[in-house]
Amino acid sequence: MPCNFAPKGEPNRKCQALVSDWQRRINNTGSHGNGALTSLPLLNMGREQVSSTFWYFCSGGGSPFLSARSPTNYPDTVVHRRFASMNTLLLIGQIIGIAPISAVLLFVIAKLVSRHRRSPVEDGSGYAVLITGCDSGFGHQLARCLDQQGFVVFAGCLSPEGAGAQSLVRQSSSNLKILKLDVTSDEDVQQAKRMVQDNLPEKGLWAVVNNAGISDWAEIEWSTFEDFRNMVDVNLFGCIRTSVAFLPLVRAAKGRMVYVSSIFAFFNCLNMGAYSVSKRGLEAFADCLRVEMASFGVKVSIIQPGNFGRATNILRMKTASDIWEKLDDERKQTFNRQYIELASEYFVSSCKAGFKEADVVIDAMMHAVTSAQPKSRYLLVSAMDRFFFQLFPFLPTGLADAVFSLSPMYTKRKEMLYSK
Repeated sequence: MPCNFAPKGEPNRKCQALVSDWQRRINNTGSHGNGALTSLPLLNMGREQVSSTFWYFCSGGGSPFLSARSPTNYPDTVVHRRFASMNTLLLIGQIIGIAPISAVLLFVIAKLVSRHRRSPVEDGSGYAVLITGCDSGFGHQLARCLDQQGFVVFAGCLSPEGAGAQSLVRQSSSNLKILKLDVTSDEDVQQAKRMVQDNLPEKGLWAVVNNAGISDWAEIEWSTFEDFRNMVDVNLFGCIRTSVAFLPLVRAAKGRMVYVSSIFAFFNCLNMGAYSVSKRGLEAFADCLRVEMASFGVKVSIIQPGNFGRATNILRMKTASDIWEKLDDERKQTFNRQYIELASEYFVSSCKAGFKEADVVIDAMMHAVTSAQPKSRYLLVSAMDRFFFQLFPFLPTGLADAVFSLSPMYTKRKEMLYSK
């Protein structure tokens, strides 16, 4: 049979001789012997296949079918090395392909097992929850909901004799207990802890909802250091002070720590500098705590409400005159009276465009307290705003800053600064 793959001349005659020798061995050998072929696939090949395969091997290409001594005296080890290399590559490929699938399956199994083991707290009987900032707003409404679900509720109020606290007493069961709790006071926090410990139900303190907070608006240069200090003392240090005091009780119950933050923790906009500082710090604290508490079975959740000013009355309303009177002469020349009046009007109109009811926030807080699988974060904005606020934290800084230039308010601001 001609050797079609060989070049003409002497190499062709040599190849034909080698092929003939291989064919003779195949015809005369029915078993593996010393000096014969030891590759089963090769014994099953036809004459034309042998010719092609052997020429490819003689040309230096090698063959996965050849694993015996050849008439050309190629060492067995060369072929075996090629087999070993191919097997190693195949094994590595299989591991690379299987590893991601295995990881996903293990994750799903772990989630299913976790859900099976942890059941939601549908009935609060025997459990206690501490809520700060129950005089009004989110805390006030959450206290009533948890009381209706059977929890023992410790409602922390800044003014226990105030209208908000007294309405809670009238509208709730005997399971709701009013505590005097100023989160900026070490004495108040320790006194509240003693009262909680003395009145704990059998299943212990299931959750602490850090809801107490204040809000204000002003550009950074309109604010004093005391403005920043007051904001941080309540919104950040108040939560830390309360959390550290009550964590041992929550840890014993393998319960929940809930923190009411804001979209302004990551959305850095005009007029909310001090508030953003306090809420960004709060989320950093809560994120670190979540990692630490995971080993103890304690879940940590962050609530991120959007514009709920009308639903809570948390926003401090102030006039342009209030701001103007605080400024020194230098700042009055930079931020003229007309611009401050425009900023005040813009802020008030923005607040009026927010949610009228707080139901969506209360539902999220209830889920964080009672669900078997609470979320780490609850972003609570309108359906139209959701995509933007989910995307915003991932935008490059330059692009994120450019977003604000689209606002007509920012354009007017630039035009009005320094003008008389």
